[in-house]
Amino acid sequence: MTNTIGQKIKALREKAGLNQMHVAQFLEMDQSTISKCEKGERQFQVDHLERLGNLFGVSLSDLMNEDVPVAHLQIAFRANGIQVEDLNAIADIQKIALNLDKMHAILRENLHEA
Repeated sequence: MTNTIGQKIKALREKAGLNQMHVAQFLEMDQSTISKCEKGERQFQVDHLERLGNLFGVSLSDLMNEDVPVAHLQIAFRANGIQVEDLNAIADIQKIALNLDKMHAILRENLHEA
């Protein structure tokens, strides 16, 4: 499963147009650690997976479930460089969007039960 998670993270990262250094700076880790995690040689810590899920707009359970393909986040930057602050802002917005989706799902379930 570790390799699958690393492969998902790599695919999401590449589709978002980010390199390993962007992710490393976002997670405050070394770039070589990101490389090892993507290759399945090391494991991402759960808090790192949560932050990456927020950044890419996917739930932690979707990242960890081998059977769930993850859709990529389309990011359009109009600046020459991506700063860690930009990635933090994107992650915060994505987290809000994920929480809103969860709330809508709960409301739909409650309406169907009523």
